Amino acid sequence: MPVTLKRLAGVIARTTKNSFLQKAAFSDWLDLFQMIADYKPEEKKVLVIDEFPYMVKANPAFPSVLQNAWDEILKDSNVMLILSGSLISMMQKHALSYDSPLYGRRTSQMRLAPLSFTDIYAVQKMPFEQAVEQYAVTGGVPKYLEFFEDSRGLEEQIKDAVLSKSGFLYEEPNFLLKSESVTAANYFSIIKAIADGNHKLGRIAGVLGQETSALTPYLSALMDLGFIEKKTPITEKNPEKSRKGLYFISDNFIRFWFRYVYPYKGELELDNMQLVLDEISKDFAEKFVAFAYEDICRNIFADLCRNGEISFVPSRIGSYWLNDFDRDTEIDVMAADHQNKRIFAGECKYHAQPVDVPVYYALKKKVDGAAEIRRAFPGYDVIFGVFSKSGFTQRMLDTAKESTGLLLIHEDHLV
Repeated sequence: MPVTLKRLAGVIARTTKNSFLQKAAFSDWLDLFQMIADYKPEEKKVLVIDEFPYMVKANPAFPSVLQNAWDEILKDSNVMLILSGSLISMMQKHALSYDSPLYGRRTSQMRLAPLSFTDIYAVQKMPFEQAVEQYAVTGGVPKYLEFFEDSRGLEEQIKDAVLSKSGFLYEEPNFLLKSESVTAANYFSIIKAIADGNHKLGRIAGVLGQETSALTPYLSALMDLGFIEKKTPITEKNPEKSRKGLYFISDNFIRFWFRYVYPYKGELELDNMQLVLDEISKDFAEKFVAFAYEDICRNIFADLCRNGEISFVPSRIGSYWLNDFDRDTEIDVMAADHQNKRIFAGECKYHAQPVDVPVYYALKKKVDGAAEIRRAFPGYDVIFGVFSKSGFTQRMLDTAKESTGLLLIHEDHLV
């Protein structure tokens, strides 16, 4: 009797309190699925098969077995069948693709994303700054959060979970990429190039010494698997056709690993953590966390709009840049409210000191000087916003009181 068949029989035995199933020797999956269908047939039952790809690895014929079970037994019974799995490529291949025996039988699908910062912060018991830095590393993946405790310092937790050879996350990106059948060195090189701040296709190709056309299949595969994402300025009306797209690592932890772990694997294999800790201390807050903070601010803005604290109905929330990321042309948070013909332009400051008025004036100058924004949103009113983790000077607070078009967001709330 296969192990998975025996385990499922045990689960059903405990659920139905049928001790016979504990001792029965099933040799056919259909018999077991029939038992599920026959148990309290008038009541709705939910059958969840977790990590479906691993069952397929153990038994390549399992999708066909499940197809027969669904067609002959489950589809006409009071049973909801849920298949879940963490390997995206295998879920697509064995559950969603045209070649799968299960094709055409699904009624819905859902791709679960990491938890948002605001959802996590709402249940944490830690200061805002500590929560932001932790999120910059974990990216809101629940499993990763298990290794980061509210009461311990972030550096110590990074040492234990990420930099230690025995740490759970020490080889995590390796495992993820290899599990998804992504083994070519080119994938690692591309992610490393993006982690180093190269977001434009031409710059990535230049760093790797390759033609841009040669990178396209690799980038497409990494986007399909959710490792990277392509972003376009909010002014672009056809983002999918835009030539201004920039590539970013979509998972904070993978970005952290390729920035601070991958380049120093040799040293870490020799238990030399101090070199990596020194690298982290150089720019972790100013560059790495500050970059993640921009995504957090977009999340906070969306929540403030959703909760009605900011009277704005965003059709799209993103950012703006003229050509490539450049502080003179970049606007960190930008959103459009087409219903009310308004746009929101926000600046994010992860500074140790309260933010002063020049930040607002510089933001206003960037928007006023951007002809592309005026062309994309003709006749739209502009609402300005400044996000700060350390509050605002009295002069900035006074300026906001005098201007109805300036919003100040301290940590996760509107001032």
